[in-house]
Amino acid sequence: MGAGLTLKLTMDDVERPLPFVDDESRPFWTAGKDGVLSFVSCHSCDALIHPPAPVCRYCRSEDLGRRTVSGSGAVVGFTVNHQAWDPRFPLPYCVATVALDDDPRVRLTTNVVDVDVDDLRVGMRVQPRFERREDVWIPIYAPSGEADASLPDDETDPGDHRRWARPLVRTDRFEERVAITGIGISEIGRRLMRPPLSLTVDAVKAAVADAGLELEDIDGLSTYPGNTSTSGFGEGGVSALEDVLGLRPTWFNGGSETFGPAGSVIAAMLAVAGGLARHVVCFRTVWQATFAAQMRARASGEGSPYGMGRSQGRVPGYSGPYGEGSAAITLAIRASNHFARYGTTRETLGWIATTERANAALNPRAIYRDPMTMDDYMSARMISTPLGLYDCDVPADAAIAVVVSAIESARDLAQTPVLVEAVGTQMTERVAWDQSTMTHEPHSLGPSAHLWTRTSMTPEDVDVALLYDGFSFNCLSWLEGLGFCQIGEAKDFLDGGHNIAREGGVVALNPHGGQLSAGRTHGMGFVHEAVVQLRGDGGARQVRDAQVAVVTSGGLTPAGVILLRRG
Repeated sequence: MGAGLTLKLTMDDVERPLPFVDDESRPFWTAGKDGVLSFVSCHSCDALIHPPAPVCRYCRSEDLGRRTVSGSGAVVGFTVNHQAWDPRFPLPYCVATVALDDDPRVRLTTNVVDVDVDDLRVGMRVQPRFERREDVWIPIYAPSGEADASLPDDETDPGDHRRWARPLVRTDRFEERVAITGIGISEIGRRLMRPPLSLTVDAVKAAVADAGLELEDIDGLSTYPGNTSTSGFGEGGVSALEDVLGLRPTWFNGGSETFGPAGSVIAAMLAVAGGLARHVVCFRTVWQATFAAQMRARASGEGSPYGMGRSQGRVPGYSGPYGEGSAAITLAIRASNHFARYGTTRETLGWIATTERANAALNPRAIYRDPMTMDDYMSARMISTPLGLYDCDVPADAAIAVVVSAIESARDLAQTPVLVEAVGTQMTERVAWDQSTMTHEPHSLGPSAHLWTRTSMTPEDVDVALLYDGFSFNCLSWLEGLGFCQIGEAKDFLDGGHNIAREGGVVALNPHGGQLSAGRTHGMGFVHEAVVQLRGDGGARQVRDAQVAVVTSGGLTPAGVILLRRG
């Protein structure tokens, strides 16, 4: 866990953000005054429903009431956080997921206290205690002293998601009617201090020119996450780009409830195949590195690195009071479950990080290109156990654009088109992160299973895997979910890094260096690299005779997969 961490975790000095309380959530946040937890309960099947809902998701009955339970349970995932996401939480502290004895399908995000960090483990039996803060009683957990529990299964078996995958609706697949004809990328760097819309314009113009088109030929726009320019998460979406370029699209799309950050590309394929547009430019812009620098410059000295002071308002949902300040914590909790179930180790994740760094050395655009050994990886500072510094992607400023065109016009353009073999989009897992898959990145298993129902190809046909790696554990999840190795076999598959090497492996993993070394482009960078590889334009990092590439899109939920092939 780290040298010198021998004291019990108490969180005595924490200044918790308080939850937003309304009529729906009040019973949960106030039941603790009586030393219990309160949940919506189904009278028909006796399930506990969390978060509250008007219908039971298990039997779909509307005959619901409330039930109080003791709240005892077992830790099914945990992390010891070492990163100062929020100054209100003194370091280190534990964020955990607890499955309740009364219905293990219900999980609570919480803190585990009064335990030595070296004694924390998946399967530990715990019981709640309640901290009163103003008008709420916040449940936190401490060891009960009972024997460890066996791990409850997820709502669906992680190895059996193909049984949920729906077959083709029709034999004439929309994927056959579209192609990727152009790609573009702006300047990329750690802190460019440029207006994000200028990055978007650069990438869009580059992609359109790459396809041999003019801006006047573009009749569709598609983006993720839509009309936002806050938190460094976008440039303002379709509205901002259309206004600055005057494109007058016949179809447009923007939003976050799609198939992950590159879901805009799948949406564009559907629009083109349906005849709503002929050439759609899809774009994604991130400038979180510059945004963070701006916020630090504006901060008065009190508050988080992002300028969030201690006097923030109440937070919605059920995880706000516990310091879950980053997706690093969310993924680390799931990594701990995978480690406990399957014997995965930090070194397993290290083979992903070191392989990608070796690839990045051959990519002139990559942010980090210096060599990295396994010793470098293992000795780096911890972020949120078991994830260390090099398990986390590199915040960057960049924009990437992709042109999706109708197949009948694609063959007359400047580039040999990259064809779309299949997509995977199905949800088989819960969307709520804390209630979803515990063994893997949520929503990596469902889209992966769905993908292979839409093609006769198999994982053995794939030459290049462009797998989302906001954190190394994301990448491991997709490797298993897509079937490059079986569920729980990543430790052996990744050992030595040979199977994911750019040359001579089972499948070449992220030959541009991925987000761990090349920089966080939030999904679209993988589409860009897939096209580069399938065109044979990778230069020193080119995978020999690359014919088929798979691209995954998602860091948590929702997510999607695209299978591409050389034209």
